[in-house]
Amino acid sequence: MSSDHDPCDCGHDHGPKHIYIYSPSSAVRDKAAFRRGVKRLQKLGHEVEIDADALAIHTRFAGDDATRLAAIHRAAASGADVALISRGGYGLTRILPGIDYAAVARAVDKGMLFVGVSDFTAFQNAVLAQTGAVTWAGPALCPDFGTRGLPDDIMEACFDDLLSGHGEGTGWRMPREKTAEAAPPLEFELPSARLWGGNLAVLASLVGTPYLPQVSGGILFIEDVNEHPFRVERLLTQLLHAGVLAQQKAVVFGQFTQYQLAPHDKGYKLQTVVDWLRSRIAAPVLTNLPYGHVDTKVLLPVGREVELSVQGRDALLYWGHAH
Repeated sequence: MSSDHDPCDCGHDHGPKHIYIYSPSSAVRDKAAFRRGVKRLQKLGHEVEIDADALAIHTRFAGDDATRLAAIHRAAASGADVALISRGGYGLTRILPGIDYAAVARAVDKGMLFVGVSDFTAFQNAVLAQTGAVTWAGPALCPDFGTRGLPDDIMEACFDDLLSGHGEGTGWRMPREKTAEAAPPLEFELPSARLWGGNLAVLASLVGTPYLPQVSGGILFIEDVNEHPFRVERLLTQLLHAGVLAQQKAVVFGQFTQYQLAPHDKGYKLQTVVDWLRSRIAAPVLTNLPYGHVDTKVLLPVGREVELSVQGRDALLYWGHAH
């Protein structure tokens, strides 16, 4: 991301918020990161409420299925401004049928911001599919606020913007691509499209279930971690063959990280997957959105109508008031 592109509208003051921390997925193993995250949020002036089972452990999960469902419902009933997950991992897809979606939607209607990343994609898309309510793709407590060093300033500024009601959009710069025929259109505008998506592997796991939103004419954003490009392509193939990708106005690649190319690849890489996808769908395929399993992540409204503007390598997602 270019330093001359400020992805958030930063620098707004706001009063302290009530933040509810809960664990709907994997168990918290790094207790020090958990404590650091809580302290950082408190230092920013927020009231932090920790769910009774936030540090529960049941095999790899933060408590058994019933425990984690109860935590979600306590978060929804807490009256907090923000319900922030402790971490992602795995565990939400198996409890999707047990979630009280009406209760979650009521909490959203009252102004609660459900924020999370990674495995939280399952919750966010299920809520969108079942109720149409908007949640936020963004940080989690342990990896983002509980880092050993300082939290990423862009992530923190975007979180601050969300809390203060000033978050209006995000801009970023796409990399220069060597093959001109593979580059996206130099200039286009999508005046209104529903933004949705998240972790690609989790999204693909929702195909054929009532928890994948039926978004037509949307903007799909995707990211993943520990997935070799051929696996990314295979996951995209599933969405392609299921008819999901053909219905989108744009597909936006976030950050794909922590994979290892091998000699067998012979030049096959993530750009190969991007080029392949562009040959399969009519919609533009954009890259380098600052979101994923990375420190520098923006916050994105899952399920909200947004505008997308692209001029050359510069892209802008906008959900503020009409400009």
